[in-house]
Amino acid sequence: MFAARRSACEDSRSAVKAVNSLDDTVEFRGESISLRYILTHMIEEYARHNGHADLLREALDGATVE
Repeated sequence: MFAARRSACEDSRSAVKAVNSLDDTVEFRGESISLRYILTHMIEEYARHNGHADLLREALDGATVE
């Protein structure tokens, strides 16, 4: 499981290093999107899932973080 995550992270880092600017774009589903947009979206998704995991943990143990 951790090996797959490390591999995915390395693939992502390689893709980011392959472009000149965060404003470089790619075509995706007929839309032109920038690396800046992609990275921002991934940060938002990661944060959202961390929030979900925290809610599940709280439901299990009842502890809250203040």
